[in-house]
Amino acid sequence: MGEVTRTPPAERLLNLVIALVNTSTAMSKQQIRTSVAGYDQAPSIEAFERMFERDKDTLRDLGVPIVTVDPGGHADEIGYRVDQDAYALGALDLTPAELGVLSLAAQLWQDRSIATDTSRALTKIRAADVAEAATDIVAGLAPRVSAAGGALGPLLDAIGTATPVRFGYHAANTGETAQRHVEPWRVAARGGGWYLIGHDRERQAPRSYRLSRMVGSVRLAGAAGEYMVPADVDVDAFLSTAGGPEQVARLAVLPERAGAVRARGTVGVTVRGHAPGSTTPMEAEAEVRDVVEVPYGQLSAMADEIAGYGAAVVVLGPTELREAVLERLRAAARLGADRG
Repeated sequence: MGEVTRTPPAERLLNLVIALVNTSTAMSKQQIRTSVAGYDQAPSIEAFERMFERDKDTLRDLGVPIVTVDPGGHADEIGYRVDQDAYALGALDLTPAELGVLSLAAQLWQDRSIATDTSRALTKIRAADVAEAATDIVAGLAPRVSAAGGALGPLLDAIGTATPVRFGYHAANTGETAQRHVEPWRVAARGGGWYLIGHDRERQAPRSYRLSRMVGSVRLAGAAGEYMVPADVDVDAFLSTAGGPEQVARLAVLPERAGAVRARGTVGVTVRGHAPGSTTPMEAEAEVRDVVEVPYGQLSAMADEIAGYGAAVVVLGPTELREAVLERLRAAARLGADRG
């Protein structure tokens, strides 16, 4: 017979919380031992008692309100449950900035092990009666960082333990793929992409690498603590040109909308109906918009961001940016029609 896989303590605690939250009345110790995964592995009743009491104290220390239900009869009838009123999450009152930060954080976790959970959580938060204007910050922040892929997790772990890594890398200037042996220092997002900054051991110099150009898996190539991560890594200096040649988007923005775009750009004239020098009509002749000029480096990242604002932002130029935004909006419209 194969060896029995032991349930990790953290998983057993989670199983217990789920069981006590969903019980209609209360669960006795016997019910917990026979129905909650992890407790059936206790070799004796005494071992189960010690395990359960320890877990119960741990959960209470973590703020899970486990209550004892005594029906006044035999001791075996004493049960346990989670106080739903005390455990329930209170009403959310998030500012637009807080919602934007949560959206950005959720993108990072899309590349790790809890993508489904973060997506569901963010959907529920967004549904908590957030005004349309407040969601502008989500549109302004979240689309600007693309998925980092499978390299992100191993690189973060390697940085945390100061362990060198090896990976295949497809160089943009030569088109060739070669192995890199790097002491990773930082991982950062710029221009819609993720980058690794570190010391290249073959070249004996600091280098930056775009994660999307890494080929295959990232492998540990040394022992933990082999090097010291510099405390003063200038990420902006390394990645100042990562997004490509800078261009300027000319946008017509509704008043008090698209705050993230306004913060990075220059607000010029106010237009009504048509923008100066443009034949593009606004949605209504009486509609007032501000003309905002915003520098950008990567066309796709800028188009993703603007499309997230919907009708609040109209692209006046350049033409290729306008077409890229329209392409995304048409794709979204087709998706909505298919689901309908």
